[in-house]
Amino acid sequence: MKKCFSLLVLLGCCSVMSFAQQKKSAPPAAADTAKRPAAPRPPQTGPKPYKEVITDKANTRKGLFAVHKLEDKWYFEMGDSLLGRDVLVVNRISKAPINTRAGFFGYAGDEINENVIRFEKGPNNKIFLRNISYSVYAKDSSKPMYKSVQNSNIQPIAAAFDIKAFTKDSSGFVIDVTDFVNSDNDILYFASFFKSSLRIGGVQPDKSYIADIKTYPINTEIKTVKTYAKMPAPALFPGMPSAGPAGNATFELNSSLVLLPKTAMQPRYYDDRVAYFTTEYTDFDADPQGVKDVSLITRWRLEPKEEDMEKYKRGELVEPKKPIIYYIDPHTPEKWVPYLILGVNDWQKAFEKAGFKNAIIAKRAPTREEDSTWSLEDARYSAIVYKPSEIPNASGPHVHDPRSGEILESHINWYHNVMSLLRNWYLIQASPSDPRARKAHFDDELMGDLIRFVSSHEVGHTLGLPHNMGSSSATPVEKLRNKAWVEEHGHTSSIMDYARFNYVAQPNDSIGIAGLYPRIGEYDMWSIEWGYKMLPGKTEEEEKEILNDWVKSRFNNKSLRFLHADGMDPRAQTESLGDNPMKANEYGIKNLKWIVPQLPAWLNEKGEDYKNLDQVYDEVYNTFSRYIGHAAMHIGGIYTDLKTTEQEGAVYTVVPKAIQKEAMAFIQKNLFTTPTWLLHKSIMEKVTRPVEDKISSLQDSWLNSLFSPLRLQRLIASTNRDAGAYRIDEYMNDLKKGIWSELPARKPIDNYRRNLQKAYVERLNALANITPPASGGGGGGITISFGPSVDVKKTDIISVARGTLRSLRAEIAAAIPAYSDKMSRYHLQDLKERIDRVLDPK
Repeated sequence: MKKCFSLLVLLGCCSVMSFAQQKKSAPPAAADTAKRPAAPRPPQTGPKPYKEVITDKANTRKGLFAVHKLEDKWYFEMGDSLLGRDVLVVNRISKAPINTRAGFFGYAGDEINENVIRFEKGPNNKIFLRNISYSVYAKDSSKPMYKSVQNSNIQPIAAAFDIKAFTKDSSGFVIDVTDFVNSDNDILYFASFFKSSLRIGGVQPDKSYIADIKTYPINTEIKTVKTYAKMPAPALFPGMPSAGPAGNATFELNSSLVLLPKTAMQPRYYDDRVAYFTTEYTDFDADPQGVKDVSLITRWRLEPKEEDMEKYKRGELVEPKKPIIYYIDPHTPEKWVPYLILGVNDWQKAFEKAGFKNAIIAKRAPTREEDSTWSLEDARYSAIVYKPSEIPNASGPHVHDPRSGEILESHINWYHNVMSLLRNWYLIQASPSDPRARKAHFDDELMGDLIRFVSSHEVGHTLGLPHNMGSSSATPVEKLRNKAWVEEHGHTSSIMDYARFNYVAQPNDSIGIAGLYPRIGEYDMWSIEWGYKMLPGKTEEEEKEILNDWVKSRFNNKSLRFLHADGMDPRAQTESLGDNPMKANEYGIKNLKWIVPQLPAWLNEKGEDYKNLDQVYDEVYNTFSRYIGHAAMHIGGIYTDLKTTEQEGAVYTVVPKAIQKEAMAFIQKNLFTTPTWLLHKSIMEKVTRPVEDKISSLQDSWLNSLFSPLRLQRLIASTNRDAGAYRIDEYMNDLKKGIWSELPARKPIDNYRRNLQKAYVERLNALANITPPASGGGGGGITISFGPSVDVKKTDIISVARGTLRSLRAEIAAAIPAYSDKMSRYHLQDLKERIDRVLDPK
């Protein structure tokens, strides 16, 4: 830097000498002894001396960047050693207005944007800030492809700063970040998607300001107050006024700039058979004849202390160099804090499988007196953040290094109203076995236990674990009623399932809470072992081979299997228990029948209205509907067991015909035969109007699902692979026989069944009444898409639908003369005419 300055002085001197030489021939001017004012110096545009920029009046804080505040200006001072280093930017809401919240989003603690940035020196004493993407990658810098990828993937410059001064030893520089921090940019603050979700527009500079900037050893925290124009909510219907006001929305925002490790953690490759959350990139080196999409699992960096490495290699449990620590938001109601802590600490036994003790710990957040520097927004700290929200939920996101998948921190979102959800779940699923659940408001001990379970589940997500909806399918149904077995093993092998509570247990089984609550299970411990156990001295590729062998050796243990919830595998469903949902849900329905008559007494609150009764009664319907859905997914279902090429056996297997027919019988018995037990008169009189018909709504909904073209096409396609599969014509005949069971015996048809039969005919008519295009070529008719699209005209679906209608029409015509019941006869005559209009249009 000094050389450049000297060169500028030298050039200036040369210019003066040249000018003097040009004027040498002119006669000398008379001496002017009068004192004249010096001509004003032009403003200096380049770097100034450090003391002129960072004066004694500066308020200075030392950390990742030295932060200087001078009046209304903010300066970052950084060493040249930070140039080219990757810095993760995490932006969060720290305070939010209530009028912008969008469902689950818009609360204090919510993440609103994430970037990786890099500072570099440019020409003319500039510092450039680049926005770095790791989506495309060539790993080996010695290969020709590396240079090509770099040339085709230049990272954008997001901002430019003038160097205001160099540090005294010339090893760093000072930049003014005031304008950048005050602006509305896509490095700090909201990502565009979240702006749209919250209906906020452009920032209003006169109502926005920098509140504070704090700096720590590896991170700098920027707190700003930003006011945005608030866009009006769209009208509910065309022509109507806006559904919500415009105006302004003011947020307090926190941007964390976190220095990523100089040497990235050794990554671990993803495996579908175990499954973790991932970070992905496209690698141009991995496949010499193409490109390869690479997925790395996200996980915390857990390593033994240097002095314990040999113990670790011998298989002894050791404490990690840096444990995973979660702090409990100080705004959390005190009575729930111990349970949230237990929910975190429950994972300690899982990490022991990976060779670490005390690897994960929960603590209360320190008070201001204990640590004045601690902040919930500080990206060095992970936390469970309490949110005063009506949303009945919780979630467990995390922030990771995109280069390696290393998880750096997490803010678990804990919404206050999750307790109402827990009350409803537990009352409906476990009250037959647990008398504590037979009331509107649970005691703190019971609610605390339920909070502990949800805490453990969400922590699992922050450790990198996705939902494993298939883990509960490994448990035999009869074991769910075996007190000794279920209390020892639990009702599911993974807390990451949506298995909730043991709804199969019956009142006389005397099963205690150990057999009702979810817990850290066998799969969870295996998953943590696979993801976190260190293999010292092994390369990424060597690790991949070893881990593959681990998976293969455990593949036949169904409790250790990860099943993807793809919408076709009936083993991987939410809220489902046991290896046979039809048998499990017969017990579940038996419990619902036991619960419903007792709800008015359990939820009788003096001076209160019937809101709780309405809510729980509605949840009974929802639970019953899920039980029907568990059976329905077997029809046209496909088992998916992902494997590597050296594993024998099929990946895709059609659900056996006998099991599909069992599912059909379950639906006919429990749904299409009117479930009158749900029609509890004393409850309905208090919570539903006479015009409401929830049973018909349920029947219509599942009938539509059973007639979906995608399901019907899977039945057709399955017979191409398995001659013994459930054929579409068999399926349609079984469905018809159940829904029209009154016809052979000429029994009167009640109102619910008439509604169901009308819905059946209308749905079948829709499938059969697909007309060809008016002119040749092109499309025509309908193409129904849900997942893979199905063009009904090009399948057997129309043929089978029309054939079924012809058969039904004949049966109706034969039955009409024998019906003396007027409503039944009108009903049948009407439906015959509807079918005639489809099969014999004029």
